[in-house]
Amino acid sequence: MKNGFTRIPVKFVVENVGVAEGEFIRHLSPRTVDSITKKLPVEGRAAVWKEQVCFEIPLKIGQENPKSNVKRGMVAYWPMGSSLCIFFGESQPYGRVNIIGNVTQGLDLFGRVKSGTKIGVERV
Repeated sequence: MKNGFTRIPVKFVVENVGVAEGEFIRHLSPRTVDSITKKLPVEGRAAVWKEQVCFEIPLKIGQENPKSNVKRGMVAYWPMGSSLCIFFGESQPYGRVNIIGNVTQGLDLFGRVKSGTKIGVERV
């Protein structure tokens, strides 16, 4: 497969904070990545928990290759909350998540996000 099909470039637009870049990586959770990509652009209001930012998106997807441990910079879908989560520190998810990609540039700006901040995700 060509790189454009396996790695989908996205940007995270964080209201009054800035823009971060990332990628969804299809082979990590193919059904989840495909479903989210088809819905783009999406946006929601941030909820900050420990060192992660989550925001609900209009999509219901079950678990796919669910993980309890994540690394700094990972992007995941949390089925229990129908939310996208960005892990900007050493925090672990509240529940099992479907890993869908990484933030590749601007991860530090998520540390400045306050609960209620609008975050949008769009394909680049």
